[in-house]
Amino acid sequence: MLSINRNLLTASLLLSSLASFGWGQKGHDVTAYIAECNLTPATLDSVSSLLDGKSMVYYANWMDNASYTEPYAYTKTWHYKNIDAHERYEDAHMNEKGDIVKALENQISILRDRNVPKAEKALALKMVMHFLGDIHQPMHMGHASDLGGNLCKVNFFGEDSDLHTVWDTMLPEAAHKWSYTEWREQLDRPGNEDAKALVKDGTPASWGKETFGICSEVYDATPEGTGISYDYVAQWTPVVENQLLKGGLRLADILNSVFDPSYQPLNSFVNHR
Repeated sequence: MLSINRNLLTASLLLSSLASFGWGQKGHDVTAYIAECNLTPATLDSVSSLLDGKSMVYYANWMDNASYTEPYAYTKTWHYKNIDAHERYEDAHMNEKGDIVKALENQISILRDRNVPKAEKALALKMVMHFLGDIHQPMHMGHASDLGGNLCKVNFFGEDSDLHTVWDTMLPEAAHKWSYTEWREQLDRPGNEDAKALVKDGTPASWGKETFGICSEVYDATPEGTGISYDYVAQWTPVVENQLLKGGLRLADILNSVFDPSYQPLNSFVNHR
């Protein structure tokens, strides 16, 4: 009996940890690279200095591992915001340990503060880079009751899986077998005026609400037991593309507004120097 209980506890802890993972590695790499390619020279210098010469892509997935180490365990709940089916976004229960919206607001404030030591600012940068990806992954606004889709079992081209994993990795990879550089090249096209509209308005709270709306549509389209095939991939690929592009461009706008005094932000939320 003790062995069984231990096994159940282990499974429960594993599922809880999975609930906080956002886009898979590729998705975070794409978001970071889109952002990095849209930084001004002044911003790029500042970001490179804070990251000790490493690229944004190098640290794009760092938080997913760091949150499960003792020094950063306090950030485990910062990767998502749970909103159950019966709740409105505005009325959702606030996690006392924090959530992705509050984390982004707080860490962006740290980036803006010129008096913050370099080490603290570098950590805030790594968090903002990662959480801007997470807040655009629909299942990170998923239900607490199923751990953001981790307990919603589906079948993906004959393979048993869950809704969260499908949106993390399976769907993006089925959409395009591209490297992160190819994703950026195809999504972030020169002269794309529509891209500016993706960045113009919003705050972490409104971005979360926007993603929650998409998440609700995903749940409606993918009840437990759904067999996912080509039609589903075709339907949702444009959403994946748009979410990755929005995350990257919004991240670039935030960082440019923080680190380049000559930059004119596209989004009024980040225009606080």
